[in-house]
Amino acid sequence: MTHTLSVWLVLIAAFVAANLPFINERWFALGPRRMPKKSLGVRVIELVVWYCIVGAIGLALEQRAGQIAPQGWEFYATTGSLFLTLAFPGFVYRYLYRHRG
Repeated sequence: MTHTLSVWLVLIAAFVAANLPFINERWFALGPRRMPKKSLGVRVIELVVWYCIVGAIGLALEQRAGQIAPQGWEFYATTGSLFLTLAFPGFVYRYLYRHRG
């Protein structure tokens, strides 16, 4: 797998994972639906867990490609901000778009 393909794979996984808490009512898109509607707090917790899962995928791909570069707080602040930016379409769909019905 080339480096370019690895980067695109992580970006697509991040986009999908960032929007999953907002587009469905299931816990982590897999579990049973236990409450009628998830609260924003539950969605934020899911968002953090999905961020960690996508980070683990990126770490695995980086390890497979070669030596892992050390990251400081700047890396996590940047990737966290990117993940929140990628979650914006799902947030708009859930909270700002007027649903009919």
